[in-house]
Amino acid sequence: MVLISDIIKHKTKMEIPITFLGTSQAIPTKTRNHTAILLQYKNENILIDCGEGTQRQFRIAKINPCKLTRILITHWHGDHVLGLPGLFQTLALNKYKKTLHIYGPKKTKKFIQEITKIFLPISRLKIKVHEVEGKFLKTPDFEISALPLKHGCPCNGYVFKEKQKLRIDKNKLIKLKIKDKTKIAQLAKGKTIKINKKIIKPSQLTYKQKSRKIAFILDTKICSNINKLAKDSELLILEATYSKKESALAKKYGHLSTEQAAQIAKKAKAKQLILTHISQRYEYKEKSLLKEAKKIFPNTRIAEDFMKVEV
Repeated sequence: MVLISDIIKHKTKMEIPITFLGTSQAIPTKTRNHTAILLQYKNENILIDCGEGTQRQFRIAKINPCKLTRILITHWHGDHVLGLPGLFQTLALNKYKKTLHIYGPKKTKKFIQEITKIFLPISRLKIKVHEVEGKFLKTPDFEISALPLKHGCPCNGYVFKEKQKLRIDKNKLIKLKIKDKTKIAQLAKGKTIKINKKIIKPSQLTYKQKSRKIAFILDTKICSNINKLAKDSELLILEATYSKKESALAKKYGHLSTEQAAQIAKKAKAKQLILTHISQRYEYKEKSLLKEAKKIFPNTRIAEDFMKVEV
């Protein structure tokens, strides 16, 4: 069903809020919790990773976890998934009614089965697990894809991509005095209409709203799929666990440095880069990391817990 409120716009877009619930590396700090990022789009609330303490982060951010619709797991290292049992328990005790869809790399089904065996109240939840690669979710508004990364275990990066939409210019609609909602809906579908014996083509009133792409690349060393995920992204959320000076450690432990992250964003022609998964060694020293990245890619920010951005 076509909603007139969705198709009549005057060169405006619905914002896509993204909330960083956790931004640390393997060991949390006083200011940074384990990794968790929430993307909200219309009725969808999609959580990317669920580090230890994520359910409490929801409460501090004043976001109801029972609104969750999907969880994307990048990989099964503890700092990205240890919050799942607690989150599941919170949902079960609050009588979560929806089917919670969980997506992840290989062995995700096995791990979720083990969690649900150990923690009794979780068995009340309706959980559907998907092991994914490539384009795995399509809706009328967006699609989500996954590509494998290199981190010493099965690991996915994800892309959320809004579909290109045909929009109607409200001012032109008023000028031509078109009020018939059926006719407006036909225009939105790209069909020619007839008003007062006058033929009106979609091109006279409509324009294509460019799709928005948001990439999530957490925990990986340099590999070819990073560029595929990051290319032409409106927002690139990328791990940068180490500084430029410690790029050897980044390589050893399967991570990226600030310099590498900035180079990836530049090559991908991303519009904005946000660095996350920050090592505890840089607590209160994040400005030095930002400086390194900005030399290569000026439109860079470093994520902080509870930071909210809109795309």
